[in-house]
Amino acid sequence: MKENVLDVLMYLFENYIDAEEQPEPDQSEIRDELSGAGFADTEIDHALDWLDALAANQDNFAFQPQTEHGTRIFHKTEVARLDASCRGFIIYLEQISILSPPQREILIDRLMALESADIDVEQIKWVVLMVLFSQPGQEQAYARMEDLVFEESSGVLH
Repeated sequence: MKENVLDVLMYLFENYIDAEEQPEPDQSEIRDELSGAGFADTEIDHALDWLDALAANQDNFAFQPQTEHGTRIFHKTEVARLDASCRGFIIYLEQISILSPPQREILIDRLMALESADIDVEQIKWVVLMVLFSQPGQEQAYARMEDLVFEESSGVLH
């Protein structure tokens, strides 16, 4: 089974998002479940490290308020991994107030940590959901993002 870190993260996100009533499983239980689902140990380790870094990064992105005319300039390594449509989508999410500038930076940091050579807009949508879900008080932004994800993926034909 050729899976990547994002596949493991999406599996965890989809299976544990509604598990608020149940006690949070420990890492060994999660590892066992992921192994049972067919994920490789390397991807499991990377995914758990990715989640740990997401939690740790919440306080590391303290920025001064951005002026209304501020512009995010992408570094050449970011441009190499995030094509124009990806960068445009990230900026769009910030313009419609789903992401704040600090959340944008967390998103970009976590996208760069995926170790995937080809990041696309669909993957960005899922990572945005994970970033917003990990932060308290972001229920409205999360709901708006969830609408974007599932509205476009429903594929209703007229």
